[in-house]
Amino acid sequence: METIDNLLQGFATALTPVNLLYALLGVAVGTAIGVLPGIGPAMAVALLLPITYGLDPVGAFIMFAGIYYGGMYGGSTTAILINTPGEAASVITAVEGNKMAKRGRAAQALATAAIGSFVAGTIGTLMLVFLAPVMVGLALTFGAAEYFAVMLLAFVAACSVLGSSRVRGFASLGIGLAIGLIGLDPTTGQSRLSYGIPQLADGIDVVIVAVGIFAVGEALWVASRLRRTPAEVIPVGRVWMGREDWKRSWKPWLRGSFIGFPFGALPAGGSELPTFLSYMLERRLSKHRAEFGSGAIEGVAGPEATNNSSAAGVLVPMLTLGLPTTAVSAVMLTAFQQYGLQPGPLLFEREPELVWGLIASLFIGNTMLLALNLPLAPMWARLLHIPRPYLYAGILFFASLGMYAVNASPLDLVLLLLLGGLGFMMRRFGLPVIPVIIGTILGPMAELQLRRALQISDGDLAGLVTSPLTIGVYAIVAVLLLWPMVRFLRGRRRPAAPVSAGERTGEEAAG
Repeated sequence: METIDNLLQGFATALTPVNLLYALLGVAVGTAIGVLPGIGPAMAVALLLPITYGLDPVGAFIMFAGIYYGGMYGGSTTAILINTPGEAASVITAVEGNKMAKRGRAAQALATAAIGSFVAGTIGTLMLVFLAPVMVGLALTFGAAEYFAVMLLAFVAACSVLGSSRVRGFASLGIGLAIGLIGLDPTTGQSRLSYGIPQLADGIDVVIVAVGIFAVGEALWVASRLRRTPAEVIPVGRVWMGREDWKRSWKPWLRGSFIGFPFGALPAGGSELPTFLSYMLERRLSKHRAEFGSGAIEGVAGPEATNNSSAAGVLVPMLTLGLPTTAVSAVMLTAFQQYGLQPGPLLFEREPELVWGLIASLFIGNTMLLALNLPLAPMWARLLHIPRPYLYAGILFFASLGMYAVNASPLDLVLLLLLGGLGFMMRRFGLPVIPVIIGTILGPMAELQLRRALQISDGDLAGLVTSPLTIGVYAIVAVLLLWPMVRFLRGRRRPAAPVSAGERTGEEAAG
């Protein structure tokens, strides 16, 4: 009952005219950003971080949440119309969605994506409402050892799941941890990795790291690879669905809602894996298997619902534990620190207006997105005609202007460009960028909790394993680290299949 009361108070906060305007602005910008290939919600939030320094925290986070949900909506438009996902989570949508568009069913594909996103977003937000207080109660029992163990799990999971290899993932995490070490040691006061530059005594602002790695690095990378001519876009008429389309879509929407949320709440669970699992499940359960590969509507409805449900799940560990599991949550965690707030169980006690206003705004933003996406889909499609040089030049300009306006420091611009170059090189050599942000944000926090745990145990390492929770978390870490080695050894020990006499005779005859 207390949860319902808190949610109603959140609606009272979110339904004020100013916050409704922020929500509308967020979903509109998020959808437009999601439509543009190569520009995701993480980059949009990163670009807006410097601009929102003077805004009220509640309004700023309502706008960021709108951008997040809007970006997940908009990514399906490019996936369906030009076979170029605007977001990584929309890759699976392109498999069947673009085939539907080429068959003249672009309107139906966009409609099932939009309605499915609304249904799954609403169900996922409801699960967030009732699960978040449970997680807060659990987090209040955490000590220094438990927090360090969970952060270590986040490090290992991010490096194990993201990127093309674990080595690259851990290399990326190492870069983030090194950036997080820059500045004065909080315990001894000694300077670390500042190279005698006084401006680095407080470390590198995480906002600079986020904007440099995501916005500048991504803009440089995409601009260096994409063509300068607009993509060929399939025309879109009135977005609608027939009775048969509704009949084939509603079950995938519901299944996708319950598949995506748990994966979003896991460290580095993300949305790519659950959308793939949803696609495979719908392909197995569908009565129209023959259509898969040529434009099955279930292959759009299920993955899109999964995608948006996982977006709500991502907010659970970020708000209750302060752990980012995706690029957007990492940048939003940066925004919390920008306002002097630390996500975690105490945030629900100290800033209930902010937390519950943010959660309530997800329901409002979700409704706004449905109203925007169904009638305005043809207009969003026109954004795909923007020339790429103008688009990415504008991103670089506004990123640089926003960072310089914060402190009016030329060093911030130099750091921004250096980090943008680093982000470009990481993409060039296949290093995932999310572990860098996770390492930069969580690295100092993990160091602080590790020192506290060792101080409590008087330097005894056994003090890091003080409860069943820590033992369980370290067991999961061990499995994540050792499982690839076990699979490799099992593959080497597996004997080769015997060759039959008939096959041997055939081979000798061929020879």
